[in-house]
Amino acid sequence: MTTDLILALALFAFVSSITPEPNNLMLMASGANFGFRRTIPHMLGVALGFVFMVVLVGAGLIQVFDAFPFSYTVLKVVSVIYLLYLAWKIANAAPAETGNANGHPMTFVQAAAFQWVNPKAWAMALTAISAYAPDQTFWAILLVAALFGAVNLPSVSSWTVLGQQMARFLTNPRRLALFNWTMALLLVASLYPVIWPH
Repeated sequence: MTTDLILALALFAFVSSITPEPNNLMLMASGANFGFRRTIPHMLGVALGFVFMVVLVGAGLIQVFDAFPFSYTVLKVVSVIYLLYLAWKIANAAPAETGNANGHPMTFVQAAAFQWVNPKAWAMALTAISAYAPDQTFWAILLVAALFGAVNLPSVSSWTVLGQQMARFLTNPRRLALFNWTMALLLVASLYPVIWPH
């Protein structure tokens, strides 16, 4: 892979990782509700889960989707249902100190598994492999995955920090509830390109 291609991949990884999308919205909500430290497993699950996803897509999963086009529809339906469920959980989240049973951040495994039903994660992984590792050699796939891992973790962490900083203004239960509902509605809005693609 040439230096120009690596720089282009790094830019693609940064822009796609830092912009608003389901992972980042959920991390911001988690940072606001549970703080940075308790959200670390969630952040690591997003970053490492996506790296694993890129490796599997590059190793041959992309051919499965090409061979069975209906699998895109199945993935879309499952993704929409699960994201709506997560939006409901965010909207009804309670701060950890209230003792509410729902008051806990996403675990590492949950966050890693979420990548498989996250429409943007699929779009990022498929685009990264198709555009930057079209020959799908082992080293090209590994480079794409490693570069995404290096860029993704600081990017998603910044959204957690943003949420944590916003928590200072969310000490009032009504403001926190408004914030959580806003995050939930933005998460639902992120489904627009999935449900009504151009």
